[in-house]
Amino acid sequence: MRSNPFHIKRFQIKLAIVLIMAAVFALVLSNAVVYQFNLHERLESLRRELKVTAQTAALAVSAGDLAQIPLNESGLNSPQFQAIQTKLIQVKLSNPLIKYIYTMSTTATEGVWQFVVDADPFPESKRGETVRSFPGDKYNAARFPEMMKALNGPSADKKLEIDEWGATLSGYAPIRDSSGKAVAVIGVDADAKDVYSLYKTVRMRVGVTLLFGILLSVLAGILFSKRIHKPIGKLVEGTRRIAKGDLDYQVQVQGDDEISELGHSFNKMAQDLNLSRQRLVRYFYSIIRSLIKVLEARDEYTKGHSEKVARYAGKIALKMGLTRDQVGLFRKMTLLHDIGKVGIKDSILNKPDKLTPEEWEAIKKHPVIGEQILKPVLDNPDMLSVVRGHHERYDGSGYPDGLSKDQINIYAAIVSVADAYDAMTSDRAYRKGMSKEEAVAELKKHRGTQFNPKVVDTFLEVLKEEKI
Repeated sequence: MRSNPFHIKRFQIKLAIVLIMAAVFALVLSNAVVYQFNLHERLESLRRELKVTAQTAALAVSAGDLAQIPLNESGLNSPQFQAIQTKLIQVKLSNPLIKYIYTMSTTATEGVWQFVVDADPFPESKRGETVRSFPGDKYNAARFPEMMKALNGPSADKKLEIDEWGATLSGYAPIRDSSGKAVAVIGVDADAKDVYSLYKTVRMRVGVTLLFGILLSVLAGILFSKRIHKPIGKLVEGTRRIAKGDLDYQVQVQGDDEISELGHSFNKMAQDLNLSRQRLVRYFYSIIRSLIKVLEARDEYTKGHSEKVARYAGKIALKMGLTRDQVGLFRKMTLLHDIGKVGIKDSILNKPDKLTPEEWEAIKKHPVIGEQILKPVLDNPDMLSVVRGHHERYDGSGYPDGLSKDQINIYAAIVSVADAYDAMTSDRAYRKGMSKEEAVAELKKHRGTQFNPKVVDTFLEVLKEEKI
């Protein structure tokens, strides 16, 4: 039976149309995934930072002082207002992310709140008008659902606010009294021009790339319908890989035609997205540095202590066979192992004399406070255990959970040894630090009771090899 050339041409035309549609779909999907992933991650990263920042700032505000501020213009002159305003300004100066910071409380009218303390009393509008918020000034909080939720826990706006003062995103946290009741909310407005600029830039680039991609796909589908199915398949696979978070994936397309150029453009897009994710990680750790500054400002002993503990812990972890990527994240978390002390009174933290039983019980709460601060933005149980479990003891007599032996996460066990060694060899207000030999003797003495034996043995090897 003779073949019909007309049918062959019809088949090629159909194949060309199918391939054109597949190419357009792949381009639309890849651009949509890249755009949504990038923008969503940047926005979510900023929201997480704002929650931590607001929650940390809330710990610095006294609910008792807040309640004593007169809710009228005379409240500006009250010592309680000035004390809280000073603390909020200190928090703002320690974190360049913050544009405005303020506290609000509810009123008898649902959805209407009132200012109590505004740390930025004289913002200037584009029209040159000076605006300020006095204690008691009313505010329509119903426009911001996440602010309304903040009485129950940390929250952050889900979309940018664009007004005459620029693009901002706000985070909120409750201010609680001694009984744990939320009596007010602290708000933190961040300058989000970076995210807003990314939104406009990516939208423009997506449009240009999509238009170019469609034109190129049509041309390639007509001219090379028999050749393009394979590289298009690779692009679709690349889209799927990126959608799953594999931003290191590169599409392997050979040749120097339009389709191979599309593959190279896709790879460049993936590289740019990977670079963007790295920036997000750096944003997160900039918050870590800010939290450390807050802690060091309150606890003189902590200054330099966290860095040394992180260095010791990293060396132990490497010696025990952890990968460099794991050790890198572990060291950053170790810097925060004492962050819960931001919730402890200065009079207890810096007391030169022996602590009372009540004061000691307050100190023992700092691992739990630290975990509560970091948990909303960190979902890695191993890293959270560094903060919660670094005072657990191998024999089960530690705190806060009384864990023992293998119940204690290995990361927490490593920090426990490194923390104890630095504490013993550092000078304190009430004693002089031990020598290296004396500290080593103490580690050996408490090996198997306070400390994990394997961790102690590894650290002693590190001390011997590197002569720390």
